[in-house]
Amino acid sequence: MVKFSKELEAQLIPEWKDAFVNYKMLKKQIKKIKLSRVPKHEQSPQKDFGYSIFDSVRFVADKLFSSSDNNNKQNIIQVRRKIMEDSEEEIYETELAQLFSEEDEMHVFFATLDEELNKVNQFYRKQENEFLERGDMLTKQLQILLDLKQLMTDRRRKNNVPTRSSNGEVFSRSPDQSSHYSESCGESDETNSENSQMDEVISTLAKNGVNFVNSATRVKTKKGKPKTAMRIDIPATTPTKAITAVTSILWEDLVNSPVKDGYGEFINKRKIQYAEKMIRSAFVELYKGLGLLKTYSSLNIVAFSKILKKFDKVACQTASASYLKTVKRSHFISSDKVVRLMDEVESIFTKNFTSNDRKKAMKFLKPQVQKGSHMVTFFVGLCTGCFVSLFCVYAILAHLCGIFSPNTEPAYMEAVYPVFSVFALFSLHLFMYGCNLYMWKATRINHNFIFEFSPTTALKHRDAFLICTVFMTAVVGAMVLHLLLRAAGFFPGNVDAIPGILLLFFIAMLICPLDIFYRPTRFCFIRVIRNIICSPFYKVLLVDFFMADQLTSQIPLLRHLETTSCHILSRVFKTHHPETCSSGRLYMEITYIISFLPYFWRALQCVRRWYDDSDVAHLANMGKYISAMVAAGARVTYGRQDNNIMFFIVIITSVTATMYQLYWDFVKDWGFLNPNSRNAWLRDDLVLKNKSIYYMSMALNVVLRVTWTETVMHFKVGPIQTRLLDFMLASLEVIRRGHWNFYRLEHEHLNNVGHYRAVKTVPLPFRDADSD
Repeated sequence: MVKFSKELEAQLIPEWKDAFVNYKMLKKQIKKIKLSRVPKHEQSPQKDFGYSIFDSVRFVADKLFSSSDNNNKQNIIQVRRKIMEDSEEEIYETELAQLFSEEDEMHVFFATLDEELNKVNQFYRKQENEFLERGDMLTKQLQILLDLKQLMTDRRRKNNVPTRSSNGEVFSRSPDQSSHYSESCGESDETNSENSQMDEVISTLAKNGVNFVNSATRVKTKKGKPKTAMRIDIPATTPTKAITAVTSILWEDLVNSPVKDGYGEFINKRKIQYAEKMIRSAFVELYKGLGLLKTYSSLNIVAFSKILKKFDKVACQTASASYLKTVKRSHFISSDKVVRLMDEVESIFTKNFTSNDRKKAMKFLKPQVQKGSHMVTFFVGLCTGCFVSLFCVYAILAHLCGIFSPNTEPAYMEAVYPVFSVFALFSLHLFMYGCNLYMWKATRINHNFIFEFSPTTALKHRDAFLICTVFMTAVVGAMVLHLLLRAAGFFPGNVDAIPGILLLFFIAMLICPLDIFYRPTRFCFIRVIRNIICSPFYKVLLVDFFMADQLTSQIPLLRHLETTSCHILSRVFKTHHPETCSSGRLYMEITYIISFLPYFWRALQCVRRWYDDSDVAHLANMGKYISAMVAAGARVTYGRQDNNIMFFIVIITSVTATMYQLYWDFVKDWGFLNPNSRNAWLRDDLVLKNKSIYYMSMALNVVLRVTWTETVMHFKVGPIQTRLLDFMLASLEVIRRGHWNFYRLEHEHLNNVGHYRAVKTVPLPFRDADSD
């Protein structure tokens, strides 16, 4: 049977861990009570005298008398409830002065129990108020959205334009409506009619708390008459202001767009649909938060009841009944506002977003997380066995064919090897990501919440291992097939096309629109890569700069990909000679560009984050990537110009960039090197219990950060060995990045825990009037 302490640890919300009952601390205090009630001769038996038969009789008598005394005094244990005048919060305090001294362990236990009860109550009340305010704001936003949709529908009916509702039904004006709208004749009458209808709509929306504020921008109607555009504002009605929407510009476009035909066309249908999606997502997150708060309440009441039962058992008291009644009357149990708001959200969501289809609504509100399939585990093992067997076959064939001997033709290492290196480095990165997913799950780091991934479609560690092993099995199988065809005497030009065909196949699989082979993950990957390439034009999310950091560790992969593409183009389209893919001025320029691009994209993300957040730390982070670009460019130049001046330039730039990177790794990304931390030179809160792991990780990160020194040593080895050495160093950098990923997300998770962030705050489409 699993102990409740472990069960509580497994079920509690990680971001709210500090707000739960400290069950372990209360258990330790009960253990102290137990030890304090054991007779002294049992705690430290005397050595000079033997065990007496009267000791057991004396112990039973003490138990009986103490039990009778406790039964007489059990009614003295009372809990007093006070209301604070300044904050109107409940404070519970157990009256124990008549029963125990302040030094007594029971007095300490109940004082701690009161503190835990008050902590739970205060946290619950705070979260409840925030969710209630959020619910009121969402209700108001939804009402505005419905009014705007009705406004657009009425206008389309007037113009005899079919309108589709959310459930797909087509609306058109009726004959009565047609005759009604055709009564106005002449430009003046039409304008007056539009103005009166506009005033009516504005007055209707004003009743719902919407203010139409005249803008300085004046637009022209279809008939050339100027008309003042309008902006929609929501007055702040609560102390907690509504979050300023990141889409404020979007909504200014919505209401300030040129009026084409009366008032109806200044509302863009796409903007309405986008706003509806935002409000729907906000309702889903609100419902999720309410569910978490409900779980928080239920787990804490069980914890209180369990710990009180343990106290009664150890102290021979019957205090649990009276104290538990007080706990059940406290706010976090007696309040039903959360349950009522959940029912209200279900009703609103079902009515407005799923056309009264409750089953469909609950799929949004309560998505079912798919359980891990044993088939995935089976295929991971199968593919791993196939990969190991094929790799052994490849090693034997490569030795028999003399592929890696000094006298072999360079075409294999120049055209074939880069393709296989791309897949090998990518698969290694996937394997490290799978290890990260496993460790994040084991340590209860909520990576899906941090990355804003959907739990129903997010990649699990077994899935990452499956993709990795499938890739490597296919790649090594193609390598074996390639060597067999070469040994059979097939034309080398045709045989060398196998890696290119494999590359094109995997690219086609990546962009395949069919719902096969983890389509949500593939499309998410493509979307993030798009955001990275277009960094200044997209708001940077954590998953975006996290993926950009991964690309900075995959510069060798990008170089191999460029070389492969160059060889494929030279063979298929005959646009250039294959030798130009590894030498020449164009090759050097492309090498510089590829060495700069990941750092350049990451620097642009820092600029965009500084622009959005006005935080100078992002500019300091940008300096780190600029120094890395300079160091990378110096090393590439030194590889072609081996002289003393370039040697000193490489040393200076690389050491500077490395020190910059190490400082940012340890201090900013991992939160270490805090001299005032209770964990020496680490941070106050640690996920892993063994602190030595953190020190070893810091040392390992330093070692793997200085692998660039190989580029300035110029080991005298052959071209084959040079390729293999470069691949080994590239693999070490991928391993370093996977190692860095765990601690980076651990630090982010602890920041969420420190601010009790367990639910994503979705920006709302309408702005707070006071935010301007």
